Amino acid sequence: MIRIQELKKHYLMGDSLVKALDGVSLHIPPESFVSIVGPSGSGKSTLMNLLGCLDTPSSGSYKLDGIEVSSLNDNQLAEIRNTKIGFIFQGFNLVSKLTALENVELPLIYSGCSAKERLSRAKEALAKVGLGNRLNHLPTELSGGQQQRVAIARALVSNPPLILADEPTGNLDSHSGQEIMQLFKDLHNLGNTIVLITHDNSVANQAQRVLRILDGQIVEDKEVS
Repeated sequence: MIRIQELKKHYLMGDSLVKALDGVSLHIPPESFVSIVGPSGSGKSTLMNLLGCLDTPSSGSYKLDGIEVSSLNDNQLAEIRNTKIGFIFQGFNLVSKLTALENVELPLIYSGCSAKERLSRAKEALAKVGLGNRLNHLPTELSGGQQQRVAIARALVSNPPLILADEPTGNLDSHSGQEIMQLFKDLHNLGNTIVLITHDNSVANQAQRVLRILDGQIVEDKEVS
């Protein structure tokens, strides 16, 4: 699913060269559940932006689902993001004036699905995350945990090969956060490939595999029993 070789992201800050990512090599097979954990400034956000095709590396190779994406232009990267990656963010990023169902339908509008197919797939995705009875609720009528479930359904609705979650429990209380982590485990068991970025070791250790990043380099790669 993901194969990275000697990926680097360097940039100038004043007269100083900042090595945000410094020669990372990584292989994540399909149907994996991987967490990337590290403190602020460790390089995990830079790595997430590169994995999500939101930024381009200074050098190195990144293959996503067999496609070399490190040298693609902006339009090509946008196409990869739309078809290959389902994003889940800490802040949910739901449209406040749209219902849960309408929020989940959004990615399918951009991909040209018919209205009938959009409705069917959005309902199916919301049912998969346990919100089949909240289709017509606005985000303000949902709890934080429910809003994050809507965001997860939106990420799933296009059936992307990769789900990329950035601090998905960061805005949730511990109970809601644990419910969301259980949902990720369930989705992984259904065959989804999930990469989760976090600063929280207790969250990271619930994945199948934990990558620890520090000073722009992977310093630990362990399987979790």
